[in-house]
Amino acid sequence: MSSKTKIVVLHVKELIYTGILAVLGILFIVLLIIMFLPREEKPETVPTMTQTTSNTYVPGVYTTSLILNDNVVEIEVTVDERNINSIRLVNLDEAVTTMYPLIQPSFEDLANQIISNQSLDGITYSDDSKYTSMILLNAITASLEKAVSAGEASDAETNSAN
Repeated sequence: MSSKTKIVVLHVKELIYTGILAVLGILFIVLLIIMFLPREEKPETVPTMTQTTSNTYVPGVYTTSLILNDNVVEIEVTVDERNINSIRLVNLDEAVTTMYPLIQPSFEDLANQIISNQSLDGITYSDDSKYTSMILLNAITASLEKAVSAGEASDAETNSAN
């Protein structure tokens, strides 16, 4: 039986370098996978004013003023007895649109959602314009509350007269 003994010499320095390189390679691959996998971004849903199921408003035009850098922008909401007919920005100055470039597209998105849903429930907006949308949504909510509260006030007057 002749067996030859083989001696293998491993340098610790080379083993350490190889181990570090392997760990960095694995981390790099994991990072690439995380970065390039498609993510499903969910827009934030805003809990808002809940309205009665009948959605009764006092027909009219209701406005709420929004002050941005000493410029007054008015949010105008037009309603009839059961529907929100239009929502628009009034007195939107060029200085305001320059200072707040997201105000116009954010407002149009919110207005389209509100008019199509006929409610403030389930309104969504992107994270890019979160704070702008929140300010605009609060102003729109204030205008609609005026329409609803005006209806409740006239109902109360009708009931007290009877």
